[in-house]
Amino acid sequence: VQLQASGGGLVQAGGSLKLSCVASGRIFSIDSMGWYRQAPGKERELVALIASGGIRNYDQSVKGRFTISRDNAKNMVFLEMTSLKPEDTAVYYCNAVATVYDVTRLVTDAYWGQGTLVTVSS
Repeated sequence: VQLQASGGGLVQAGGSLKLSCVASGRIFSIDSMGWYRQAPGKERELVALIASGGIRNYDQSVKGRFTISRDNAKNMVFLEMTSLKPEDTAVYYCNAVATVYDVTRLVTDAYWGQGTLVTVSS
């Protein structure tokens, strides 16, 4: 599975950005999709997660400001970010737990996109 993320950029504090990620490959099904971020000198952390049925989970630091959504027909996940803060500056990675066709069997694994940089200036 290949995950291609886009939508990052430079924005002033208080601004908004929308990240998109599309999954492609020999996909049988996708369970959860999510966004993680890694700031300089810090570990990667979960930002938001959405299950195939639509249940969402958010890190406390982004609740009320970020909204995760997905388009199951297009194997896409989105992250709408509003009221951005300088501390939101990080590389954002999309993630998918997917079941794929592997010759004669189905294999479930976690996959990562390449990351997209979000920079919030004060």
